[in-house]
Amino acid sequence: MASRHRSREIALQTLYALDVARLRGRAPENVDEVFDQVVASFEVPEAVRPFAAELVRGVGSREEEIDALISAHSRNWRTERMAVVDRNLLRLATFELLARLETPAPVVLDEAVELARRYCDDSSPAFINGILDAIAKETRGAAS
Repeated sequence: MASRHRSREIALQTLYALDVARLRGRAPENVDEVFDQVVASFEVPEAVRPFAAELVRGVGSREEEIDALISAHSRNWRTERMAVVDRNLLRLATFELLARLETPAPVVLDEAVELARRYCDDSSPAFINGILDAIAKETRGAAS
């Protein structure tokens, strides 16, 4: 399971890099190139790469749907106004809730909160947990 956690970290770092590039008007044409750069920068073990790549590609392919769900459950917060790391962590976890049904919702939420504790500011874990809990209930009928 540690490799799944590491995969989520790499996916988050890649999504962050893609989002920052887009915000600076330099949207990369090839997501896989950005993924490869992140993997090379952090010396990622081979076993971690397939799941991380699946997460990055999945978020990219369903970003509009994911952002709409996040917006619907984030009162008074538009996704474009959220901190970049928060936004991409929410995207990552929301994709898992939507597409990776074999991963239990509580695991998705716990992983997202753990990543928020490491990469976000002090208020982010509660913010992220609240939004993801609502999304989990809507998409899976699950309670976290």
